[in-house]
Amino acid sequence: MTSAKSARQERSLQPEQQPSSGGRRVAGEDPVKREQILEGAKRVFMRSNFDAASMNDITREAGVSKGTLYVYFENKEDLFEALIARERSRIVNSIKQSLNDIEPIEEALHDFAVTLVTSMTSDYTIRAMRTVLGVIDRMPRLAQRFFTATPENGYTVLKAYLEQQKAAGRLSIDDTELAAKQFIELCMAGLFKGRLFGMCEAVPPEQIEKNVASAIRVFMAAYGQHADQKS
Repeated sequence: MTSAKSARQERSLQPEQQPSSGGRRVAGEDPVKREQILEGAKRVFMRSNFDAASMNDITREAGVSKGTLYVYFENKEDLFEALIARERSRIVNSIKQSLNDIEPIEEALHDFAVTLVTSMTSDYTIRAMRTVLGVIDRMPRLAQRFFTATPENGYTVLKAYLEQQKAAGRLSIDDTELAAKQFIELCMAGLFKGRLFGMCEAVPPEQIEKNVASAIRVFMAAYGQHADQKS
């Protein structure tokens, strides 16, 4: 007869059963369990770089069996990509809400920029960027997915907003894609690269506010309603 210990070990190697449409989920489709794994993986990746982190570390941190982990994610690269996609979605949702069409343009741009710069210079985003740069030569697919995993990002969200304001006659812009990139670069000036290359540990909120205020002044001087009247 199989001992109780052996039985427990055998069960620990099996994927955990999830409720399906009849009261039980299909394996790999429980959003709560998926989130549990992602949170565990996030803590592991924050402590270690991509190469040092192992799937065993993640199973221990997430409190799931290895069988369960592989039901949800094929490998470490797949898991890392899912983490990046989740964080990107969170940032996109936040900046979308900040671009309120009812507010004056300067206020909407301020809320958008502060939210974006704060997120892009956070410890988690910077560590993720460094991870991608560290493996880009031997794992180019990871880098490609990092930048193209979802159709929406800070640039596309801002571009859509600028197109609305242009159509309403509030802004005078020939190329909204270029204008969106210019505004974001102005807001990030001296902050993002400084964080990425370890020149500063954190960006004070007052520095973000200063960058954003300056960026808005420059942007509105170039693209505001009065811009055409100056030429």
